[in-house]
Amino acid sequence: MLIGEYQHTIDEKGRLTVPAKLRDALGDRFILTKGLDGCLFGYPVEEWKQLEAKLRELPLTKADVRAFVRLLLAGASECELDRQGRFVLPNNLRAHADIDKDVIITGVSTRIEIWSRQRWEEYRDKAEKNFEGVAEGIEGLGF
Repeated sequence: MLIGEYQHTIDEKGRLTVPAKLRDALGDRFILTKGLDGCLFGYPVEEWKQLEAKLRELPLTKADVRAFVRLLLAGASECELDRQGRFVLPNNLRAHADIDKDVIITGVSTRIEIWSRQRWEEYRDKAEKNFEGVAEGIEGLGF
């Protein structure tokens, strides 16, 4: 399971270290793509295959579905960890998430999220203010 919040820095070669606690579940190879809310999503290969299968079942006759699938898949990149647990963060994904140097990596069950530190702090602060309201809103979803 992928859980936790970790602060890291991108090195001068554009590499990011995946926290040791996340490496086993994420794997040596994983798929990184544009995420929602201004972050990046990273999926273990098997989890990505399941997501891809679900995407193939969506109706291509709907414009919003086509747009979502295009952006998710076109932005995807296969990443591989080196011996130190680092990978090169692709420039197009860095630009999407407005990542310069300081990042936050979060484990979110079946994926990791990579955030610019500033975006993460803004998002987290806003979400925490309404945490109880969000919890009430998901009550009917079987939680």
